[in-house]
Amino acid sequence: MGFFEKLKNGLKKTKSVLVDRIDSLFSSYDKIDDDFYDELLDVLITADIGVTVADEITEELRARIKENKIKSATEAKSLLMEILKETVGDGEELDLSTNPSVILVVGVNGVGKTTSIGKIALNLKNQGKKVMLAAADTFRAAAIEQLEVWAKRANVDIVKKQEGTD
Repeated sequence: MGFFEKLKNGLKKTKSVLVDRIDSLFSSYDKIDDDFYDELLDVLITADIGVTVADEITEELRARIKENKIKSATEAKSLLMEILKETVGDGEELDLSTNPSVILVVGVNGVGKTTSIGKIALNLKNQGKKVMLAAADTFRAAAIEQLEVWAKRANVDIVKKQEGTD
């Protein structure tokens, strides 16, 4: 199994957490109302989707539910999955031919993003690429220190500030 295949498998946990939260939401509501939309927005935001995109997804679901005259949460779930697939798209193969190239790693808390970043850095360094890590998750306790450990292991540079800063 190749490196990026292992990474893809590791990111399944992020997907699983989001799907589990969505399943729980839809099983908690019999009808679609404002409380349902508020909770959906919370689920999407806490899954690190981002406020703007989460709001767009929620509003698109609201419009499609109204357009299709859907009343039950069960019927609405398939619409949400369609919207999520459309939003994410099929993706593209990683292209590191630009100079510099940037890889942004996002996901829900606790799924191994920092560890994956360290492994990617080491892999790219072993391919002869110049790698620099940037600590952007500075509000989580020990995030910078954990990334520093991985930077040392991979023998790559790191850009950081103090914890709690932007």
